[in-house]
Amino acid sequence: MTQTILLTGAAGNLGNQLRPYLCARYEKVILSDCLEITVLAENEQFRGGFLDNAVAMKAACTGVDAIVHMGGKRDEGQWDTVNTSNIQGFITLMEAAHSAGVKRMVFASSNHSIGMYGRQRRIGTGDKVRPDSRYGLSKAFGEALCALYADKHGMRCLSIRIGNVNSAPLDRRGLSVWLHFEDLCQLVSIGLEHPDLHNEIVFGCSDNSLGFWDNEAAFQLGYRPQHKSDDHRERALAQQADLADDLIGNQLQGGGFGSAEFNGDIDRTLRS
Repeated sequence: MTQTILLTGAAGNLGNQLRPYLCARYEKVILSDCLEITVLAENEQFRGGFLDNAVAMKAACTGVDAIVHMGGKRDEGQWDTVNTSNIQGFITLMEAAHSAGVKRMVFASSNHSIGMYGRQRRIGTGDKVRPDSRYGLSKAFGEALCALYADKHGMRCLSIRIGNVNSAPLDRRGLSVWLHFEDLCQLVSIGLEHPDLHNEIVFGCSDNSLGFWDNEAAFQLGYRPQHKSDDHRERALAQQADLADDLIGNQLQGGGFGSAEFNGDIDRTLRS
């Protein structure tokens, strides 16, 4: 059983929510973030630093069995920011993890790595990446980085293409991409504990009948989502009616990430 977990991005929304779950399940949890965390549980320790700081990441990874990587920039940004946090930052973390003998990596990827697929398509993890943004491209890069370290260095990796984590779906798109926090925790534990894991990509979504994604890869690892977006359909559709219409984004799995800065041929994109 994995005992010492490093959680990056521990001061962020998902990181902060994951802390009690990890503390209850594992012996020791190391928290890392560029923002200082001063209130700690009995089995937590804080090791701060920016992801692209090799010295800080080396210190963070010391004595760690596995990493849950929730750190980095969490939305769209300019190239220099996305590169520093999500690309160079993840390279630095991965190299520190490899040098420290870390055995497992659970990577918070994103649905935005495949966000330019049309909503009429149902895709699996074997379909090619189609990022909808610089942010989405950085997540596709992270998935490839996991593949390199799994195949070449023996690290066991799980990339979770997280949809939208919330207490309930927020709109029509949410009925397809919603992920309840308890289902996210289940996926994280699969990445930390599954004995036969090599390198897998799974979709981070709950049991959504309107889903865009074939999540067979997750089911093969034992994932059994406990929450259904259908239970919130009426509320989600009511909230959709209050939103401004996005003629491009409403056709794309990535929503507004895909429509932002869009000046291509939407018909050709949807046919591809």
